[in-house]
Amino acid sequence: MNAAALRKACLAMTGAEETFPFGPENSVFKVSGKVFAISRLDREPPLRISLKCEPGLAEQLRVSHAAITPGYHLNKRHWNTVVLDGSVPAEEVWELVDHSYDLVVAKLTRAERARL
Repeated sequence: MNAAALRKACLAMTGAEETFPFGPENSVFKVSGKVFAISRLDREPPLRISLKCEPGLAEQLRVSHAAITPGYHLNKRHWNTVVLDGSVPAEEVWELVDHSYDLVVAKLTRAERARL
């Protein structure tokens, strides 16, 4: 999985935007101003992506995959960092991106969801 594919997948989400509040090297993907993914896309492989996750699932994923750890510099209960070294299947990574996006959208107001 490369940086271009990761960026494309995140930006394919309805209403998603890429911002750089932590400097030009850190891509922060948001929907309605709320973060659902963070990645340093210019770094040498393997890439890493931090994603929001339901707490119970987050813990299960960490047990199941050595490449999934508590979110780096994030709330460890609600965020995971996934090392994209190939050990987590690409399809599962895309599902985790979807899950993160869905969690954020679910917390938006009804009006914000309607605008999407």
